[in-house]
Amino acid sequence: MDILRKIERYREEEQKLKWEGTFAEYLTLVKERPWIAQSAHSRVYNMIKDAGIEELNGKKSYSFFSSQMFGLEDALERLVEEYFHPAARRLDVRKRILLLMGPVSGGKSTLVSMLKRGLEHYSHHDHGAIYAIKSCPMHEDPLHLIPHHLRDDFFDEYGFRIEGNLSPLNVMRLEQEYGGRIEDVMVERIFLSEDKRVGIGTFSPSDPKSQDIADLTGSIDFSTIAEYGSESDPRAYRFDGELNKANRGIMEFQEMLKCDEKFLWHLLSLTQEGNFKAGRFALISADELIIAHTNETEYRSFISNKKNEALHSRIIVMPVPYNLQVSKEEKIYEKMIGESDVRDVHIAPHTLRVAAMFSILTRLKEPKKGDIDLVKKMRLYDGESVEGYNTADIDELKKEYQDEGMSGIDPRYVINRISSTIIRKEEASINALDVLRSLKEGLDQHPSITTELRDKYLNYISAARKEFDSIAKKEVQKAFVYSYEESAKTLMDNYLDNVEAYCNKSKLRDPLTGEEITPDEKLMRSIEEQIGISENAKKAFREEILIRISAFARKGKRFDYNSHDRLREAIQKKLFADLKDVVKITTSAKTPNEEQLKKVNEVVARLVNEHGYNTASANELLRYVGSLLNR
Repeated sequence: MDILRKIERYREEEQKLKWEGTFAEYLTLVKERPWIAQSAHSRVYNMIKDAGIEELNGKKSYSFFSSQMFGLEDALERLVEEYFHPAARRLDVRKRILLLMGPVSGGKSTLVSMLKRGLEHYSHHDHGAIYAIKSCPMHEDPLHLIPHHLRDDFFDEYGFRIEGNLSPLNVMRLEQEYGGRIEDVMVERIFLSEDKRVGIGTFSPSDPKSQDIADLTGSIDFSTIAEYGSESDPRAYRFDGELNKANRGIMEFQEMLKCDEKFLWHLLSLTQEGNFKAGRFALISADELIIAHTNETEYRSFISNKKNEALHSRIIVMPVPYNLQVSKEEKIYEKMIGESDVRDVHIAPHTLRVAAMFSILTRLKEPKKGDIDLVKKMRLYDGESVEGYNTADIDELKKEYQDEGMSGIDPRYVINRISSTIIRKEEASINALDVLRSLKEGLDQHPSITTELRDKYLNYISAARKEFDSIAKKEVQKAFVYSYEESAKTLMDNYLDNVEAYCNKSKLRDPLTGEEITPDEKLMRSIEEQIGISENAKKAFREEILIRISAFARKGKRFDYNSHDRLREAIQKKLFADLKDVVKITTSAKTPNEEQLKKVNEVVARLVNEHGYNTASANELLRYVGSLLNR
């Protein structure tokens, strides 16, 4: 019954938000809260801005999109800063159709859906409040009641301009219901809702022969002509087209470029002048953000047609490419699986990451520089450090191809293959190898994958498999090393003693004989080489360690095994290299002895308790790493 109480509470809260009053009272509200008279474009921009904007390394991140859109920060920043922001400031950009252009399953529909749902929610907030002439089918802006000859005076008093004319229906109502007394016209607060067709419209193309223009602009109500006597009487017209109902909010054109031409021409005056033609009436004003989406093929075909030139300049194209970051692609899959009924199936760690690696590799273009391969490029794009490269290199790589991310494997294909794997192994758990196998099998069934493309994608699956091999070894390495934690700490202390003596140009004292000995260069290098510290860089690395130890000491803290990430990694790798034979024997023994079995159980427990595996997937990982080490 808790859900029913929440529904009741929501209904009560909405009831409290309702407002009704005369136009004179509405003007008082406008004086107190001028934002209630903002345009549709301004409302959308403020909705995004009010949700929060973070800036990191010169890039903006919008909290409004962060829960659903992953890896599209650059595209979203361009969308907000190059379209929504200037449009909100009443610059000429608002007189353009916003066309999202990108590959299938790239997030275009999700983006539009978020804007629509967001506006519905925002209209319940104070800063998103919308008021309209009461009982108007187009929820018309009450400020249209102000006569044109007084609008300059209104600007002087209120500080913003009124755009648009009173609709034919409200012109008649003003005279017949209110005797021309503008101040008495009733105004009400409205709440946007796609379901109730208030401020949000959606138009989808269908058969051009059967689809009627009335779907966009409304139609004559023939049943009322006898009552009102004329087709040009606004009371005999249904203002129920999508353009009518989307007034004050968003109008979405799904696959706009597939629409018949007669539908597109109505957008010419709506975008440029803010009005459209309907029936036998004067032009009808509408304040709405027109947002459409299409794929690249349709767009290229559209712009190549000379007949569409008039629309070209009235469209702002915003590319929405595929995400190119492995970690963000993982989040996309997690979101999709989280919305399903199989979200409780155990997915072994790194499974979705490996699938994401394959996806990203198919979307990246080969670097023009010969000294970097596609896998390194993938790592750089995901924020990993790759020796010899920095953030400037990333910017250069991104400049090489303007259309990178506009092709490749789409998330739907990958999630379909993951779903297939989950259903097949629902009782157990799935791992990276299961998913890679499923991705490979699915290539033969994909209708748009050519033989040449299939061979290329198989290479990417192999590359993702190699990355998983490296991850799997490291995972088991950590679990084994932690089982030898005392050994790791002893090795680190020994290293630090030698580093301190080296940097201070002093000697160590042998704990057994008491004699002075020089720092053990062989030991220090064997550890440093594990993380790629070159001979030339060893001095700087050791001095950095000593500075870090001093900084900890000044703060009264003890420098320990977890105080320096790179050094900890080097110790782990060194210890694992020394333990490799032990790991090999332990993980591959068909009939392990008591000591080996104890060690395996310790490692499995570590993988389960600290790394997110279940018992089955932990044992599978150990067997797989054992087979890798025995090759």
